[in-house]
Amino acid sequence: MTLDRRMLLSASLALPFASAAAKEAWTRPTGLAPDASIALWPEGHIRPPSGLVEAVVQRSDDPNASDRMLEKITRPRLDIFRPAKPNGAAVVLAPGGGYRYVVVDKEGYELARWLKARGVTVYVLFYRLPGDGWANGADVPLADAQRAMRLVRSRAKIDGIDPARVAFGGFSAGGQVATSLLTRFDAKVYDPGDAADSLSARPDALAAIYPVVSMDPAIAHAVSRGKLIGANPDAARETLYSPERNARADQPPLWLLHAEDDEVVKVENSVRLREATRAVGAPIEAHFFERGAHGFGLMKTAGLPVAIWPELLWNWLGAHKIV
Repeated sequence: MTLDRRMLLSASLALPFASAAAKEAWTRPTGLAPDASIALWPEGHIRPPSGLVEAVVQRSDDPNASDRMLEKITRPRLDIFRPAKPNGAAVVLAPGGGYRYVVVDKEGYELARWLKARGVTVYVLFYRLPGDGWANGADVPLADAQRAMRLVRSRAKIDGIDPARVAFGGFSAGGQVATSLLTRFDAKVYDPGDAADSLSARPDALAAIYPVVSMDPAIAHAVSRGKLIGANPDAARETLYSPERNARADQPPLWLLHAEDDEVVKVENSVRLREATRAVGAPIEAHFFERGAHGFGLMKTAGLPVAIWPELLWNWLGAHKIV
């Protein structure tokens, strides 16, 4: 399927603005708001740390480009974008935020709307943050990612999707969530809560976009590393939470995207994961662009060759029979 770049850019830029007075309002005008939102966990299965209070913060002063973030997540959830004519494909998206918050618009709702227009049912994952005081904090993002995959598959009939065509995608620190799921989709990081937890958490395909991957201090994103594993982890802990050191032959097909000039998350994160994936013989496609910096999403690619990335991803998902 060929995509019109002008359509892509206009769709990306037509985002409503949330005023300062409305920062705490969650839903927005119809073009941006999800069609539904569901709790990730059964009632009472998780208990938020004492004193943790969610907050939505608007970072943009541009009336045409909302850029919200969600801090101190107490109710992990999936915001669902349902297409008018579902094609059976599903994608779970984990936005970034340096494990300090989860971005709402730029790396969540924008791509969700783009995929929805092409018949994909999309679930934007608002996952718990490891530095917020949860028990076993380093494992809560992975636990939420595993649970999201299982919950989505359990809803196949409700949402009109094929449980064998569920992909997972992550941006930046959400890319660390994604690549952890890539290599640890079957790790026991939580106790089952209901029948959905008997299903597989292995994605049928996985995309990581300018991802945080490694916990090696030489290339790690320092803020994400500190939030996830602390300031002075031992070697075993550093290895466990570095997906490039845990590549396996049965991991899902992987798609990587990174800009060479990314000064926030070094491109070596993706390069190392690509090499580790090739070494174990698992499927991999990687795209490295000269320019793009970090956090370009859809809106910040205008005039750059990297603007083509959604079409490249779409074609790859098609090649793996997801879409």
